[in-house]
Amino acid sequence: MLSAVNRTFDRIMPFITPVSLIIGMVFTVWLKPYGFLSTWLFAFMTLAGSLGSGFGDFLKVLRRPLPLLCALFLLHIVLPLIAWGAGKLLFGGDVETVTGFVLAAAIPTGVTTLFWVTVKGGDVALALSIILIDTLLAPFVVPGTLSLLFGSEVHIDAFGMVINLFWMIVLPSLAGMWINHVTKGKAERKWKPRLSPLSKLAMGAVVALNGAFVAPFFVPFRFKLLGILMTIILLTIIAYTLGWSFSRWFWKKEDRITVTITYAVGMRNISAGAVIATTFLPAPAALPVVLAMLVQQLLASVAGVLMGRTGKQEYDDERALSLKRNKAV
Repeated sequence: MLSAVNRTFDRIMPFITPVSLIIGMVFTVWLKPYGFLSTWLFAFMTLAGSLGSGFGDFLKVLRRPLPLLCALFLLHIVLPLIAWGAGKLLFGGDVETVTGFVLAAAIPTGVTTLFWVTVKGGDVALALSIILIDTLLAPFVVPGTLSLLFGSEVHIDAFGMVINLFWMIVLPSLAGMWINHVTKGKAERKWKPRLSPLSKLAMGAVVALNGAFVAPFFVPFRFKLLGILMTIILLTIIAYTLGWSFSRWFWKKEDRITVTITYAVGMRNISAGAVIATTFLPAPAALPVVLAMLVQQLLASVAGVLMGRTGKQEYDDERALSLKRNKAV
């Protein structure tokens, strides 16, 4: 029963976020008082997602660390700088909006990355390792990036952000991996399928609660909102493109690495970013992050289709070249 429900949720994944966001904005008066639940709901999501992680997978990846380092380099150096530059160029002195763009880029890669990597035949061990390392770095990287780029331009409660990220991401991740290790994988086999549908419902609840928080900024409609949405789409496309380009350049013959790095760099733990934005930053800074929720899963689906076509075309080209060589011989 739960497996069937989970498969249904997987199929409608691209629509869960926008529908939840709309529900949050429509019922903002009733939902806004419960915004404090976002942190705990997200901690549950992280714990459930981490039950499939193991310390052994991480150790295997450390023997070949370059793909991991490449992903982290793009995630926390290249893309936040691009987001900062694009925000400054397009929104000038609107520091709060630019802060939102940088936060959307600096937040760690998402647990849902693993879903897409698994579906598209990527390297699951590498994906788990990127998620783990990025998660452990998050309490230091996210506040550090914002403080470095904005300084005194916008008030940032860096210490509060560190503590929140620790309770929301780091501790549940370590707890999930420890449970999986102690039970020798039984927790993953027995409990992860049961918790997975509840985790997806929790994600919808987090999005709805954050939607309730930013609802006043959507009414009345302003063209600035459209500009923010277009910028978020552009930055997300750039992230996917850079992830794909770097991985194809360095690991051309290893499609599993290409799929993994593309999704790891393109996707974000955007629900965590929304919780951070609505808790520790001025309300307008949450807009880019919340709007990113609308497009992330949809663009992940598009990226999968494009990578599939590219891979098929390259396979056909190589096969045709091989046939020509055989005929020449």
